[in-house]
Amino acid sequence: MKKLIQKTFSLLALLIIMSSCNSVRVAADYDKNNNFDSYKTFAFFKTGIDKAEISDLDKRRILRAIESEMLAKGFTKSKDPDLLVSIFTKERQEINVWNNGFGGFGYGWGWSPFWGNNFNTNVSTNLQGSLYIDLIDAKKKELVWQGKGSGYLTSSSKVDKKIERINTFVREIMTAYPPALEE
Repeated sequence: MKKLIQKTFSLLALLIIMSSCNSVRVAADYDKNNNFDSYKTFAFFKTGIDKAEISDLDKRRILRAIESEMLAKGFTKSKDPDLLVSIFTKERQEINVWNNGFGGFGYGWGWSPFWGNNFNTNVSTNLQGSLYIDLIDAKKKELVWQGKGSGYLTSSSKVDKKIERINTFVREIMTAYPPALEE
């Protein structure tokens, strides 16, 4: 019974850790005085996108994912858009150091070969990234909505894993658009 509880606890802890690494934390801000129902078309704001400090390949992946989400929401791409879409990215490396042992204990009195050798220090690094998606009123040239997604970036060199992670970020951010206007 004790082993079953330990296995169950270990599995539960592993699932929590894995799900926290895969999740994207989302926040959105918007102009409450804006009529979001009036927007029907969009285009990408090249000037803003060019400033994003990521590879051109990742930019294209992000833009394809945003375009897919906008089209799914009923928008059409246009040369004379209602909304301009821009992106901004940030990343930082997180270093975690922990000691999951304790030292200074041996067996019995006197000398012990285990004295002070029970320390087990672990170091891990993770890349934390944030993606901002800005929606700008094309006529007023004003920011009307901004979505932000933060989470761990994939360290995989596999292109499919990168694309999947980018799509997850964009999909999660775009669930906050259009904003649920409070009455």
